[in-house]
Amino acid sequence: MNNKTLSIVSYITLIGWLIAYFSGKEKADSLLKYHLRQALGLAIVSIIFNLALNAILLAAPDLSFLGFAGWAILVFWILGMINASNGAEKPVPVFGKAFENQFAFIG
Repeated sequence: MNNKTLSIVSYITLIGWLIAYFSGKEKADSLLKYHLRQALGLAIVSIIFNLALNAILLAAPDLSFLGFAGWAILVFWILGMINASNGAEKPVPVFGKAFENQFAFIG
């Protein structure tokens, strides 16, 4: 797979991220490294958001309408894939800027 394809695959769950990371480790360019950082950061935010939301809903089931907020994370994943498919090093909304210089082990 080329780096553009691996950049897209990195947004498809943590398994996709691992495939993209290990497959492109030797030939990674700036596009792949950028989207690996964005996808990993988004995965971490998704996990934390999910845990927090589940804790809130367990404590207060009447707030179940907050579950729809989880769909916003899905939109960020899709936007990341679109940016990767266009070859753009553009951060995902809201969280993306925070991950641009994180995760030094990626590159």
